Amino acid sequence: MKEEIYEKYKTAGEIAKKAREYGKKLIKQGVLVLDVVNKVEEKILEEGASLAFPVNVSINEVAAHFTPKHNDNFVFKKGDLVKLDVGAHVDGFIADTAVTVEIATSRYEKLIEATNEALRNAIGFIKSGIDVSQIGEIIGNTIEKHGFASIENLTGHSLEQFCLHAGISIPNFYDDALKGVKLERGMAVAIEPFATDGVGYVIAGKNGNIYRCLNPRRFFLRDPVAKREINFLKNEFKSLPFAERWYHKMLSKRSGLDSNYMLERLARQGYIKQYNQLVEKKTGKVAQTEHTIIVHDDEAEIIT
Repeated sequence: MKEEIYEKYKTAGEIAKKAREYGKKLIKQGVLVLDVVNKVEEKILEEGASLAFPVNVSINEVAAHFTPKHNDNFVFKKGDLVKLDVGAHVDGFIADTAVTVEIATSRYEKLIEATNEALRNAIGFIKSGIDVSQIGEIIGNTIEKHGFASIENLTGHSLEQFCLHAGISIPNFYDDALKGVKLERGMAVAIEPFATDGVGYVIAGKNGNIYRCLNPRRFFLRDPVAKREINFLKNEFKSLPFAERWYHKMLSKRSGLDSNYMLERLARQGYIKQYNQLVEKKTGKVAQTEHTIIVHDDEAEIIT
């Protein structure tokens, strides 16, 4: 990895960490969820980075892929188990990090600690040339030791410029299919154990209000408005995920179009991807902890 790229990852990591810790303090009973995500995103921008994806606030059995709409008015409740997932980038070089907060109770302390320990154990094992299936085995064994299930169809991932999921998956259990896939020096990687008191599998739920532009083989839109909007989205967000509320704010300044209608239309025609909430199959509670690391010869450097 070139020194200038390394420094951009480091800067993104420092800012993502600040935003995560700032957001963690904001999550309290009775606080508007929309206020928290807006403030955390503002923090990232104020610190000099860009948003790698919408701040995710996934609650209880929802493991990932939820951010509020522009007009949502629900609040955090006592007993909620909140996954705060934050991403910042500098010139496309991304840092991705997450923490779980339990609101005003301590029922799920052991579940949260299972992910914390799994992450520590995994990162302590990582160095150049390590097999990702071994990382998954460490994560899975640690979570099972605490009496919980590791979510088998959620993984960590490699990172590249403007690419959040860059091709290498880091499993959260031993996966023989990934045996032989190795991490190499200079890779940026997000490690993110998920633990649950459910069955360890997530299914698609409702729309998570998160989208990403696609590159279909055929770009054929007769409607000039739809064509204008997909070109706008591609130029604004490139290949990174974006929120309905971001687009709503931008669209309201430019036209009277309804953001939800346009996003649904573009998704239906295959020009953007809609992310659904990922929900534990048996509605088990889910905890997550995540750091981004840079792989070195003999160790992994945590940048978040």
